[in-house]
Amino acid sequence: MLDALQKGDLSLQGQFLQGSNYTFLAQVDCEDHKYPVVYKPTRGEQPLWDFPTGTLAKREVVAFKISEALGWDLVPPTVYRRVGPLGPGSVQLYIEHDATYHYFNFEAADKLRLRPVILFDCLVNNADRKASHVLVDSSDHIWLIDHGLCFHTEDKLRTVIWDYAGDPIPEPLREDVRLLSARMRLGSSLALDLAPLLKEEEILAMRKRAIHLVETGCFPMPPTDRRVYPWPPV
Repeated sequence: MLDALQKGDLSLQGQFLQGSNYTFLAQVDCEDHKYPVVYKPTRGEQPLWDFPTGTLAKREVVAFKISEALGWDLVPPTVYRRVGPLGPGSVQLYIEHDATYHYFNFEAADKLRLRPVILFDCLVNNADRKASHVLVDSSDHIWLIDHGLCFHTEDKLRTVIWDYAGDPIPEPLREDVRLLSARMRLGSSLALDLAPLLKEEEILAMRKRAIHLVETGCFPMPPTDRRVYPWPPV
């Protein structure tokens, strides 16, 4: 799949009109297969005061790599292509889902499955976890999208999901995070894989967050000295 997303023929199909940055529905054609994808060209990113210009598409790719390193399968396959219809950008497999079903109207059983989602957002320091960024596909698998505003060195966690604040992190998830922190030492294969996509201090900050989560063993409480919810919430 990653090879197809990286090397297949990429053609635009339409544009998502809601959102701050230019985002396109596209199609990848590779060896008689057609894959719907979401294409986010770097040139379509709006400048932000707190994130370096032209880095959001690369952060989308890092989120996928961290999901894979954890073994949690939360982020759809995502690559950074240097050649595309509108220039370099991220290309992510499009997930078919019911757009009307999101966090704010999740059934209780689905909310019980969100602990890995919350822990993932803590790790990547997600500054924009909206309700509609958590998808459930036709196979009842949970997927997470839109990770351009992640991996800042400062604490910027903003999310609508604070269900388990203060609760103990389940031991299997805690062990996964511990193993990830060990794999993220500078010079490791994972750190080297992330180096073209993130600054060294951003990688170090993520490892520090991982170690802190393992040591405390609890989901964080919402900070009281800053805004903790994204806008808009959906």
